[in-house]
Amino acid sequence: MRLRMGKRIHLCEYEADNLAEGLNSLFESEVDIPRIRHGKKQTLDTLISEEALLLAKFLRNERKTWSPRIPQSESFSVLL
Repeated sequence: MRLRMGKRIHLCEYEADNLAEGLNSLFESEVDIPRIRHGKKQTLDTLISEEALLLAKFLRNERKTWSPRIPQSESFSVLL
């Protein structure tokens, strides 16, 4: 069975810049999940990094459990 790839979408420079700016603002937005070491809020980018670290520790048997911390916000419903 051969998987069919979708057609590529080519963006003009303005559209590409707009998309990159939107993604950057999404990753820089704050979520109400406390950081591992200190603080009550963090950026989405930091949350992703911390979750990757916790998952790696679980896979290396350095932690007994791992449950992902997922932001419960309407603005992130696209990601889930």
